[in-house]
Amino acid sequence: MHSHAGDLRAELLQTDAEPESVESLVDAVLTGWSSADLSAADKALCVYAEKLTRDPAAMSQEDVEVLRTAGFDDEAIHDAVQVISYFNYINRVADATHVDPDPGMPPYPEG
Repeated sequence: MHSHAGDLRAELLQTDAEPESVESLVDAVLTGWSSADLSAADKALCVYAEKLTRDPAAMSQEDVEVLRTAGFDDEAIHDAVQVISYFNYINRVADATHVDPDPGMPPYPEG
């Protein structure tokens, strides 16, 4: 998660958001997305991503319906599954092979 904070920051700065609010949101997401001031759609997507990451065998049609209710169409849901799964895969590969973090990347928080 820490390694992607810069990507989130860059994406948010391309919107009309004020830099201070961007930093506040990035910090909140790093602290814990569930308490961050996210839209209902973003929270639904985070719930989905967390479940897919932690317990992929438990995914159900109901999880997809929650995303549809939040405004995601089938293409967006498919894209989300692909991105979430790819990041899970590549992070596991990096962890298994002890890939060093990029220079300048803050260390992963303890705990």
